[in-house]
Amino acid sequence: MFLTTNSFHILPYTNYYYFITPFYLSCKKVPKSQTCFIFHLWSFNMVKNRAENFSSLFSLQNHNLFCVKFAASIFLVGLAFRIVFWDSFSFSSFVEIEKASSSPPPPQTEPKTESSVFSSPIEAPKFDEFQVNNKTQTFLNVAEKCDLFVGDWVSDLSYPMYTNESCHVIEPHQNCMKNGRPDLGYLYWRWTPKECELPKFNPKKFLNLMRNKAMSFIGDSISRNHVQSLLCILSQVEPAVEIYHDKEYRSKIWKFPSHNFTLSVIWTPFLIKAAIYEDMNGVSSSMVQLHLDTLDQLWTKQFNTFDYVVIGGGKWFLKSSIYHENNKVSGCHYCPGKNLTDLGFDYAYRKALQLVFNFFTSSSHNATVLFRTTTPDHFENGEWFSGGYCNRTIPFKEGEIDMIDVDSIMRGIEVDEFEKAITSLGSEKRVKLKLLDTTFLSLLRPDGHPGPYRQFQPFAKDKNAKVQNDCLHWCLPGPIDSWNDIVMEMLVNG
Repeated sequence: MFLTTNSFHILPYTNYYYFITPFYLSCKKVPKSQTCFIFHLWSFNMVKNRAENFSSLFSLQNHNLFCVKFAASIFLVGLAFRIVFWDSFSFSSFVEIEKASSSPPPPQTEPKTESSVFSSPIEAPKFDEFQVNNKTQTFLNVAEKCDLFVGDWVSDLSYPMYTNESCHVIEPHQNCMKNGRPDLGYLYWRWTPKECELPKFNPKKFLNLMRNKAMSFIGDSISRNHVQSLLCILSQVEPAVEIYHDKEYRSKIWKFPSHNFTLSVIWTPFLIKAAIYEDMNGVSSSMVQLHLDTLDQLWTKQFNTFDYVVIGGGKWFLKSSIYHENNKVSGCHYCPGKNLTDLGFDYAYRKALQLVFNFFTSSSHNATVLFRTTTPDHFENGEWFSGGYCNRTIPFKEGEIDMIDVDSIMRGIEVDEFEKAITSLGSEKRVKLKLLDTTFLSLLRPDGHPGPYRQFQPFAKDKNAKVQNDCLHWCLPGPIDSWNDIVMEMLVNG
């Protein structure tokens, strides 16, 4: 039997109503608690007392009996008052313990082998708009210092978030599953920061956040690789409609009609003005001509139309190039036979980033800009053009691999110039500049590249065929999907 608010109107004294209200509310929250039991017992006695004693309340004969019962009632109220705190605490503790005991521990098993994968086909998960890990969110809010970019890759059999069959925007070069890669263990890993937990990307929540907005990925082919990963995840909620592409299909624009969200990728590998003489297979007919004092207008003219920007580059600065400044040749990088000063790629990259960050810090446009750091490659025993390969099948642990000098120099320049830009940003500036530091977490994933499976069934005719390997870009699905977990966390919680 549970009391309603009407039960309080039949108590002997109406002022008790205000006194016992906290116990009533506690009883409603936890109806089977000890507090509630005592409250029911006390309420029943009070109701019974009123029925028995109301007619003779002021008689001298019943006065002593009434006082005794009144004192007993007060004792029960005091006891209930003490128990309500203990009971509430013990109940909440019980719930937490129950949650902890019922939640399965993180998977510690090895990633699935080829046979187990094919016996259990991968299925894309269904997403709930309000699917939020309360424990994770609370921990993230409490942790004042959480470095999203320091952590480990842990085995997670709930990944991937999509498949090559559920997503139709994967370029052939990154479609490792379709191209015949036999091992699929690289799919079952999740990036986990050390100091906090990173929620899995929620496509419905992201699309709602991006409603009536525009977002662009600006940079090289890694940016295109990244945007395809995002498109694949979002397609589980709403497929994107391609509304534009350039002649070489390197720059594209998509629309999510029901959310009025525009997503684009702008191919500008140097971010600055450049004359490039290279085909789609990376074969150059002439050296790149780089103008170190001029930004590429292909992206700068569109910047004010974007609410969010993810920008990055770097790798193209390692190519042989002629440098131009003040309308004249100032030097080069790797130009044997030319009567020019080799200034090095680091000189040009620093100049380019200074222009980029100065553009952002001088802009009054209210946009959020994520600057992505360089992505290490994993070529072993050679480069892409000299027989280099990447045949590892599991991630590295921290300390098992060191960054090569070129990548270390490049990231050093990026962090240095980014910090200068942050310092120069005054309170009147409207752009929000954030560092998307994917270098170290990417360094630990030598297993996530297409390798020889950048081509369709490369060993179908000859098992010993010599083919070009891709140890820079990422398979889709693959490790680059975790970048979007980080992007969402940076945009949602800052």
